[in-house]
Amino acid sequence: MSIEVGSKVRGKVTGITNFGAFVELSGGQTGLVHISEVADSYVKDINDHLKVGQEIEVKVVNEKDGKIGLSIKKAIDKPERQPSSYSQRLPRQARSNDNRSKDFRSKSNFQPKENFEQKMARFLKDSEENLSTLKRSTETKRSGRGGRRG
Repeated sequence: MSIEVGSKVRGKVTGITNFGAFVELSGGQTGLVHISEVADSYVKDINDHLKVGQEIEVKVVNEKDGKIGLSIKKAIDKPERQPSSYSQRLPRQARSNDNRSKDFRSKSNFQPKENFEQKMARFLKDSEENLSTLKRSTETKRSGRGGRRG
């Protein structure tokens, strides 16, 4: 039986590694669920999510040279996100142009430590101090013994 990319199939976990889990599919074929495809959240230890012998539903995400890539998180049907009451009241065009939802920082609480001009002024001051220290250091070494003879 041929496995089609994009199809959902059931399988049985046959092995677990630190990078993913091997799943036996129908027809005796084996695919790999990479650790990044196990859950929507960060997975530190795959053993917290899967056990050998467990029956799972997976989605075929790719198939190349007989290697089948599987995903558990893409096999889960997620409900469509409902728009907030604010965006429901807006006309469609205003909803698509509303950039306020994309900015994750609260504008009232955000205060940068230094603006660009302050950083540049501090950098120039530090650079001048470093150059003058370096100049003094090299001048004293030159004026020692074996200086210029005239």
